[in-house]
Amino acid sequence: MNKGNKTNIELTENRVFEKSVFGSENPLGGVYEECRFLGCGFTNAELSGVTFRNCTFEGCDFSLAKMKNLSLQEVLFRECKLLGVQFGECRTFLLELRFESCMMKLTTFLRLSLKETVFNNCDLQEADFTEADLTGASFAGSDLLKAFFHHTNLEKADFRTAFNYSINPEANRLRKARFALPGVVGLLDTYGIEIE
Repeated sequence: MNKGNKTNIELTENRVFEKSVFGSENPLGGVYEECRFLGCGFTNAELSGVTFRNCTFEGCDFSLAKMKNLSLQEVLFRECKLLGVQFGECRTFLLELRFESCMMKLTTFLRLSLKETVFNNCDLQEADFTEADLTGASFAGSDLLKAFFHHTNLEKADFRTAFNYSINPEANRLRKARFALPGVVGLLDTYGIEIE
């Protein structure tokens, strides 16, 4: 560990961080428990080895943040910018996330277990959910234009108010997933048929 950085065991509890910018000049380290981050900047930040437990991020920018070995336990992202974030690099132990009104273009969730994860009113254009387990997940009001689902478990997932999705039923598990008209047409895109 570099001198000046917090150790991976230092605990920060019940703090509110407002409009802070985190990066090489102001690195994060250790464990953050029940903290709130309001309007903070994490763009290109190195978050390796950090733990966020029961934390809330509101109006924060995580674009291209490095999440290798980051631990996210019961974390809420509200109105955050998460462009190009690789959640698939996070630690999977106790991983629990919720997203509300977030900009998440080009975000990846490769091979993650995200059972019952909520994506409310999010922009998930070109997000990659390859081999993720999204059993019981909710995509209420979310834009899934060009989002990629391949060998993804979508059983009991709720797409009723999601839009712009294209999901191949032959390459994904969809048992008891919920859809509504006219969005359900996105299940037929792979067949190249025209619906009038």
